[in-house]
Amino acid sequence: MTIASPLVLDGNEVLLRLHEERTVTGSPVHIDWLRFTLNLRHAPVPTVDTLFPPRDETQDWEKSLHQISEEDRRRHDLARILRGLDDPDFSATTQALELAQNVCELLGAGFTVDPELKKGHDFYRYRWSIMRAGSECGWVGCLSSGDSPRQSAQAKTLHCNLYGAACTFARPGWHYQMADYLEEHRAVVTRCDLALDFFDGISGGMDRIGSDYDAGLMDHLGHRPKHNCVGAWRSGGVGRSFYFGSKAAGKQTNVYDKGVQLYGEQDATGWQRIEVRYGNQKRLLPVDLLRRPANFFAGTSEWHALMLSEHGEVAQAEPIKTEPRLPLETLMAECTRNARWFFSTAGKSAALAFLYMDRETLAGFIENCAELPGRLSKFKRQEVERVYQAMFKKVSGTSAGPAAFAA
Repeated sequence: MTIASPLVLDGNEVLLRLHEERTVTGSPVHIDWLRFTLNLRHAPVPTVDTLFPPRDETQDWEKSLHQISEEDRRRHDLARILRGLDDPDFSATTQALELAQNVCELLGAGFTVDPELKKGHDFYRYRWSIMRAGSECGWVGCLSSGDSPRQSAQAKTLHCNLYGAACTFARPGWHYQMADYLEEHRAVVTRCDLALDFFDGISGGMDRIGSDYDAGLMDHLGHRPKHNCVGAWRSGGVGRSFYFGSKAAGKQTNVYDKGVQLYGEQDATGWQRIEVRYGNQKRLLPVDLLRRPANFFAGTSEWHALMLSEHGEVAQAEPIKTEPRLPLETLMAECTRNARWFFSTAGKSAALAFLYMDRETLAGFIENCAELPGRLSKFKRQEVERVYQAMFKKVSGTSAGPAAFAA
């Protein structure tokens, strides 16, 4: 009797999961990686149990840990860690924990938060690991590892990083609910990978990919992207990858032998994958990437749209264009002008509304002001938000006020 190796079993499970997702969503394009950031002010509010963790009542509790459920044990460990945090770190860390738990619920059964608070990644001080089957498949980071101005700003955010394993083994259609969640909490997508799988191989194979590049089929707006070949290209071997585009520009594509990656060279199938990695280096990534991945895959270039059509799918192309950034000095000047107008012209009316208007009406008015004022409309809301926060944040016990913007 031949027993399949764990790697082959894992590869088969990945294959089944991807087929199931296609059946449920009707889309051949799969979300294979997701990263997003949100401001602490918009982060989920921790539950009462998280904010006020139970204390150990007796030593018998510790002695009876082997008798309680795994879930109760995990909650006990979380409570112990939270009680040991310094007061300045408690709020952000508990919000990060709540975010990690929310993300696990959106991903579906089998995902949990590791009760150990670990060292952070990407300049975050701490991270809560998102686990599946005993392995980390994502994390939520909080606070900053340093005191530089940039890291001080980062400390006011939470960041979630979901690896390919989390996206693959999440319940089918998870990304639709995740999109709603990101919008609810005003999150910014910082990376999203879109994968198109050819389980029986791309017509012409990997050799065709190199020929398409040489023929200029991957050119975009008259520009030929940089490329890089990895693997045994000269010998025509298996396990090859063809990269084109640029990480620095926030758009890179990798075409590779997915079957070799999962099953190894000896048991490789003809499975090949085209994977587009979008980053926010020069682009503002829309949350709708999660709702219409096929459209944005087709919008990457005419070649990507062609490959999607060869797969049997026709989608309306939605490109994500680079965003020219206006100088910071210009944005600061416009924000200063706007604040000066508010205090000198609209201030008295705003004060009356704040003092005497019922809060529900006032909150409704603010909530419905989706557009920026005319002179600020050429900027992105996230950029305006950052400048306003910098202008009015407290420094050494003082903050900018009306006097600072007097005409």
